[in-house]
Amino acid sequence: MNWPLYLSNLNKYFMKKMVLTGLLLSTLSAWSQNNIAFEEYDLDNGLHVILHEDHSTPIAAVTVLYHVGSKNENPERTGFAHFFEHLLFEGSENIGRGEFDSYVTNAGGALNANTSQDRTFYFELLPSNQMELGLWLESERMLHANIQTVGVETQREVVKEEKRQRVDNQPYGSWLENMMKRLYTEHPYNWVPIGSMDHLNAAQLDEFMAFYKKFYIPNNATLSIAGDIDVEKTKALIEAYFGDIPSGTPVAQPTVVEPPLGGEKSATIYDNIQLPAVMMGYRMPPQTSDDAYALQMASTVLSGGPSSRMYKRLVDQDQTALQVFAFPFSLEQGGAFITFSLANAGKTIDDMVPALEEEIANLQNELIFEREFQKIQNQMESRFVQSNSTMAGIAESLADYHTYYGDANLINTELERYRAVTREDIQRVAQKYLVKDNRVVLRYLPKSEEPTAAAE
Repeated sequence: MNWPLYLSNLNKYFMKKMVLTGLLLSTLSAWSQNNIAFEEYDLDNGLHVILHEDHSTPIAAVTVLYHVGSKNENPERTGFAHFFEHLLFEGSENIGRGEFDSYVTNAGGALNANTSQDRTFYFELLPSNQMELGLWLESERMLHANIQTVGVETQREVVKEEKRQRVDNQPYGSWLENMMKRLYTEHPYNWVPIGSMDHLNAAQLDEFMAFYKKFYIPNNATLSIAGDIDVEKTKALIEAYFGDIPSGTPVAQPTVVEPPLGGEKSATIYDNIQLPAVMMGYRMPPQTSDDAYALQMASTVLSGGPSSRMYKRLVDQDQTALQVFAFPFSLEQGGAFITFSLANAGKTIDDMVPALEEEIANLQNELIFEREFQKIQNQMESRFVQSNSTMAGIAESLADYHTYYGDANLINTELERYRAVTREDIQRVAQKYLVKDNRVVLRYLPKSEEPTAAAE
């Protein structure tokens, strides 16, 4: 196993791709002066539409975000949202099984989907002269999905195999599940999108159909299109494909209030690994809060590249860690501020923890240096530019900002929220959230170190 590569990929899974801080400031300045123009409106059935016209490349991204994720599931039927991400590629009344992908690839495009705790997101990236194909496919998914026993059984096996590959047989693969079920005990963030295979096995066909009818409705979705389009012609096509789809009962998001953690929780997990690792998770506020922005900047101070504090301390100076990083796993109604440290050969978790805690304490006790502050501001701007540098990225950002913040124009103004964060804010949120009473500590050790029953 190539540990640095694996952990690098893991980090990328939970946070937007970090780009080089050397991106020219003139480019950043130019970006801030050139807004992304878009138009948004609602169809009569409640479908929210966002359109961005850009003729710089002959492509169009057609995306649909459904405001349903694992937090919307029945606790006795976890995994449904992720399961539907797979199931709704099975076809429709007018699309045969296996043909969904072929329509797009034969047109020279690409497609995919993903599921989180808060949403399910589908997209097609197509040559612009094939944009209407994307509208037809997504309207079929929304209205005519083919939910049959054969598809359910097929996708059950697909999801089981995905869990085996990404969780069960992946070193440290269970860490997020182990973290979230301890950080959240009342809120449905208690479980992760992959869910329970037992729940999926026990579910009947009518339960899957009920989930589809409840959540896959136009008034629980955002259709976001960016690229080489004609807005007026696109509006007419959207009305033709989506206008007659009936709306459903409005979806209510969970209102569970999670009580304080009430003290540090810890667990030791024996895994099929060679090197020990320690994960510290601190409960954090919703991603829309000002404090979430300050925490994201705090994570960049701690592990935003080779010159960051944790990397310099544990990897370069002490050489106790092979990899270390911190990142905010931000969610709609909460989340977790995570530190993940993998021990160097011959080192232990106890060799790493004191330095991890000391670097967090330094963040709490002293203001970061002005030069350091300027560096992380540049990093946040670079990251923002990168996330909106493609048509697919723009379409996704517009849908996210509308769904979670109620303001799609944050695609033009969100940088101001980062710029409003002060050094004092970073110190304050470190003092408020990165404390032992608000954290879960997971210690991952090789199975060879697990005590035997006789020894216990």
